[in-house]
Amino acid sequence: MKRSNRLVLLIGVFLAIVAFVGVIVLSGNGDQNGQAATPPVEGPVVVAVADIPLSSKVRADQVTEQVKPLNEILPGAYTDVSQVVGKIVRQAVTEGAQLTGDTFGEGTPGQILNIDTPAGFRSIAVEVDQVTGVGTVIKTGDYVDMVVGFASDKFPVVTQNPVDDSFQIVQGLNGTSVKLLLQGMQVLGTLLPPPDAAADPDASAEPGTALNDQREIVILAVTPQQVEVIKFAQLDGSISLVLRSPEDFIDPVTGEVIPVVVPSTTTGVILKTLVDDYGVLPPELVETVTP
Repeated sequence: MKRSNRLVLLIGVFLAIVAFVGVIVLSGNGDQNGQAATPPVEGPVVVAVADIPLSSKVRADQVTEQVKPLNEILPGAYTDVSQVVGKIVRQAVTEGAQLTGDTFGEGTPGQILNIDTPAGFRSIAVEVDQVTGVGTVIKTGDYVDMVVGFASDKFPVVTQNPVDDSFQIVQGLNGTSVKLLLQGMQVLGTLLPPPDAAADPDASAEPGTALNDQREIVILAVTPQQVEVIKFAQLDGSISLVLRSPEDFIDPVTGEVIPVVVPSTTTGVILKTLVDDYGVLPPELVETVTP
């Protein structure tokens, strides 16, 4: 065999060995890359380690991070306790529950999925606008007071004719009456119109407060007696809701909601009831002396 042929043969054998080694190395790298590219099957999620009452602020000792299979983590769940501590819960949280956007009222606007009426209370709906409803930014879990105004026609002042016993309404009397009627009612749910994406391309963004004559339905937890008062005010008065601080209704030591004693009987409501029992002021005749 010629020397040149032997040289070509040796080169070919050498190249074959190099190729074989390269295949082995690439196969090993491929296995390693394959393992590194495997998607994770678990992830962190924030879970309550104690019951968190509606409208209370989340404390650090009430939540923890747990690792769970991804298929068990709820959509929108928080992954770090720093994301939730100090936020007000807009729905009651039970021990072991995951904290999600819905927990803090970040769900879809324009709908109420469920109303959880506390035992002994009643749920009643009140409609407000941006003036009478604190800009229509009242949220589930808030506490509100109710102010009621009565116009002068609800307090007619009359004089009686002693001759024929006829009555005549006194003119020129300002009979307007305003009273902070009910206090400390908890909001169980709110209903706002859904964003009109067609009219406003930015409606899907984070909602804000704008003067647009928006109206809001506010669902309140009230006592049976308060139901009658609110219904009377809806029929004959003008209602406004006043926003309260939730700190007024949460025990600062335990973080629990301060319990409210609920009466089980009602008296019925007439205008005189609101004047006598709730302090609504009736008008008084103001006399003027003319020259």
